[in-house]
Amino acid sequence: MSKAATSELQLRALSGVVMVAIALTALWLGGVAFWALVSLLSVLMMAEWATMAQASRWQIALAALLTGGLMIAALAFADPANIAIYQDQLIAQTFELTGLGAILLAVISFRARLGAGLLYAVLPAVGLIFLREQPGQGLMLALWTLVIVWATDIGAYFAGRAIGGPKLAPKLSPNKTWAGLIGGMAAALLTGAGIAWLGGLPLACWIAGAPLAVAAQMGDLFESWLKRRSGVKDSGKLLPGHGGVLDRLDGLVPVALLVAAGVATGLI
Repeated sequence: MSKAATSELQLRALSGVVMVAIALTALWLGGVAFWALVSLLSVLMMAEWATMAQASRWQIALAALLTGGLMIAALAFADPANIAIYQDQLIAQTFELTGLGAILLAVISFRARLGAGLLYAVLPAVGLIFLREQPGQGLMLALWTLVIVWATDIGAYFAGRAIGGPKLAPKLSPNKTWAGLIGGMAAALLTGAGIAWLGGLPLACWIAGAPLAVAAQMGDLFESWLKRRSGVKDSGKLLPGHGGVLDRLDGLVPVALLVAAGVATGLI
C-alpha cells in the first residue's frame, strides 16, 4: 500500500472514530441533544442534495431553511411523553407538513428534485428521533438501528476485499460485490442479534439484521446513482476522508425509515 493510500486510510479511520464518538454521545444523552445533532445532519443532507441537483444559491438556502423548519417541528418527538400520548397524531402531522414542504419547495424552485430531496432528508431524521425517544427501549432501539448500518458497511468492506468475485452493480458502484453484500448481511444479522439480546429488544430485532443490511446497501447504491447523475465523486467535502454527509448516511436513510415504520405499526 502506498504512503498516500495509507495516509488516506488513517484519515478515514480517525475521522470515523470522531464521528462515531459524537453520534454515541448524542444518542446517550437523547432528548434535545440527539434532536439537535440529527437536525443539523438533516439540513446538511438537504444542502448537499440541492448542490448535486445544481440548484442556485437561493434555492439551496430555501431548501435548507425549509428543512430546518420541519426539524424544529420535529422537536415534539424529542419527548417520550409526547410519543406515548400523541404518537399517531405526531406521525400524521410529520407526513402532512413534510409533504406540503416538499410541494412548496418544488413549486417555488421549479425543481421537483428538490422536493424529493426534502422528503429524503427529513423523514428518516424524524424517524430516528422517533426511535430514540420510544418509552422504555428508545436508546437500545436507536443504537440497534445504527449498529445494523455500521455492521453492514464493515462486513461488506472486509468480505468484498477478502473474497472479491462478481460485481453487485458495476455501473453504479464498481467496488461493490455480491460477496460484500453477503458479508454485510451476516455481520448485520450477528451484530443486530447481539444488541437485541443485550438490550432485551423484541424477537423481530434478532432476525431483522440481514434484510435491513440489504436495505442499507440499496440506499448506498441509490446515492451512487445520484452522484453519477450529477457527475460528482462525493456528495460533499465536509467530512475528512469520507466525502459528504450523504456519503456517510446513505445506508441509514432506508433503514431508519423501515425500523421506524416497524415500531409505529407494532411489527417491531
